[in-house]
Amino acid sequence: MAVGARSGREPEGGSGRPEDESAEHADGPGGSGQDDGPDGGRSKGKRRIPFWLEIPFLIVIALGLALLIKTFLVQAFSIPSESMQNALQKGDRVLVDKLTPWFGGEPERGEVIVFHDPDGWLANEPVTEPNSVQRFLSFIGLMPSSEEKDLIKRVIGVPGDTVECNGTGPLKVNGKALDEPYVFPGNTPCSPDDGGGKFKVTVPDGKFWVMGDHRQSSLDSRYHQNDENAGMVPADEVVGRAIVVAWPPTRWSTLSVPDTFDQPGLNAALGAAPGVLGLAGAVPLVLWRRRVTARRTDG
Repeated sequence: MAVGARSGREPEGGSGRPEDESAEHADGPGGSGQDDGPDGGRSKGKRRIPFWLEIPFLIVIALGLALLIKTFLVQAFSIPSESMQNALQKGDRVLVDKLTPWFGGEPERGEVIVFHDPDGWLANEPVTEPNSVQRFLSFIGLMPSSEEKDLIKRVIGVPGDTVECNGTGPLKVNGKALDEPYVFPGNTPCSPDDGGGKFKVTVPDGKFWVMGDHRQSSLDSRYHQNDENAGMVPADEVVGRAIVVAWPPTRWSTLSVPDTFDQPGLNAALGAAPGVLGLAGAVPLVLWRRRVTARRTDG
């Protein structure tokens, strides 16, 4: 007889194992296929919660996430006027990045920002009283807030900049004339009137000079130079940067920074600072390297 061969006839099915052995492996010691409960009976399977009972829980989670996103990440705002035409039309809905300011980021030239009313800029503007549903949807960020007095303008000057204009323009930043393709067609860069067409200001730390793209229809920094901020927008009043036109779908677009703010020489007043700082940081490194090299040579 060959080594390893079984004597006798194998059971049907070719398992090669006795029926009682296979039954023991399938059902366990009890032979039932289920674990016995503590009282010797069979344990019952867990019942699944019906979906309709999970709906309120899912709604609470969804609303919590919406509130979290609105508070820290992105919020929708409605454009109430024509002051930012043609980049933004009245009735547009924009999404505003609220995350960047939390990490210390500040607005840059050319960005479109939303900010709280600095000092009564909207004092004479009517506010529509929202109903309870609108108030709730605004609270969780699914609708733009109609109660908060917020404005949207383009940043022209950042701390340290000198912004000036005489008559109809051009608008200058640090002595460089800006080519502004975003200005509303037919408008001049500044207004011909004395109130908003002639100014020269230096932006202090922590504040920004803002202007609307529809220059002859925007009561911006030019017309509030007598307020407590001299027409500037304090950094702590900035909600965030408008990044996308989200509604209506036919108006969907991103709000990028125009190339005019990348022209050479615009940062002339601050252009030497990086080089000086780089040199100051390199000197200790070079001295340390020379000292290490000298020690190795002496050794």
